[in-house]
Amino acid sequence: MISDLVKNIEPFYVMDILERAKELESEGRDVVHFEVGEPDFNTPQEICSAAVQWIEKGYTKYTSSLGIDELRQSVAEDYSRTYGVDVGYERVIITIGSSPALLLAMLTVLNPGDEILITDPHYACYPQIINVARGVAKKIPVYESDGYQVDPAEVKKNIGRKTKAILVNSPANPTGAVMDTDVFRELSEMGLFVISDEIYHGLAYGARVNSVLEFTDDAMAINGFAKLYSMTGWRLGYMIVPKNLVRYVQKLQQNLFISAGSFVQKAGVDAIEKVKKSGRSEAMVAEFDKRRREMINGLSSIGFDIAVEPKGAFYVFVNSSRWSRDSWRLAFDILENCHVGVTPGIDFSDRGRDYLRFSYTTSIDSIREGIKRLGEFLA
Repeated sequence: MISDLVKNIEPFYVMDILERAKELESEGRDVVHFEVGEPDFNTPQEICSAAVQWIEKGYTKYTSSLGIDELRQSVAEDYSRTYGVDVGYERVIITIGSSPALLLAMLTVLNPGDEILITDPHYACYPQIINVARGVAKKIPVYESDGYQVDPAEVKKNIGRKTKAILVNSPANPTGAVMDTDVFRELSEMGLFVISDEIYHGLAYGARVNSVLEFTDDAMAINGFAKLYSMTGWRLGYMIVPKNLVRYVQKLQQNLFISAGSFVQKAGVDAIEKVKKSGRSEAMVAEFDKRRREMINGLSSIGFDIAVEPKGAFYVFVNSSRWSRDSWRLAFDILENCHVGVTPGIDFSDRGRDYLRFSYTTSIDSIREGIKRLGEFLA
């Protein structure tokens, strides 16, 4: 009665940590959350007000499967301002978050058995999404000693007869690494179709972040509103695709998702035009930078070796092998004993078994309290 696909899908392990943390909170325990990659800021008021306004106007029906033109144009203009690239709005497709956009991308590009290269470690859900699309995730290791940069020579060695594409993520989850411009350019010139997960764009600290569209039009850029605008629950994303693929992606969207929410799309216009364009989002990024430094300094003070300073997203990925080679057990020991939620590195690949991921999407005071508890437990 159950498909082999569902049987073989791996769980998203961080959710096990989060769910146990919620149980502890229901029992009256005070838990510090370093596990979830969700901004703790409220969605800006301009965005919320726009959604309410459009609901009250009755704007609650289906839209075009491509999305409303107003939002597609705002996205295209934003990419032009940010990266200096000319993206026609007709290449923009609005989706119900970046994860569905990734699924649409894989279904569009991959045939059964086709390989797509991903980094190792990588965002936990990438192999599962690729598996659903009947593709094969082939992993390219990236190393702490190299700043988690992709080695183009290693990529070339792994290109085989079935290799169809490469999936890149910069700034990266879980490492917070930002890909060097020269590396990005070289990957874009290898003849592989490039799918670029750009969901953490805008969340960078002293580093230049590139879009794949700066190097080639024959690629897909995927982004969304969840992280930069603190709109995780709104489920709004988009993808920018080559002109010749628009109709194919549209047909998938029509059949799988129909369209993104109508009033949510209208609110997305205000997110770009009133929050980002006015510089309002910069205050949140500045606060994340303060938290980043607090987390790095705090972890260093209790014995973690921060070999690579993260330059983007909101994560610190650190080696924890001096305490345990089993990050899953260590994460639960930390949660049960000092009520601090952290993500086991095994969530991001087998090579992550010696690592923990710390998210700094909580206040400075919470970071200090969590570090204090963690230090006492590990000591």
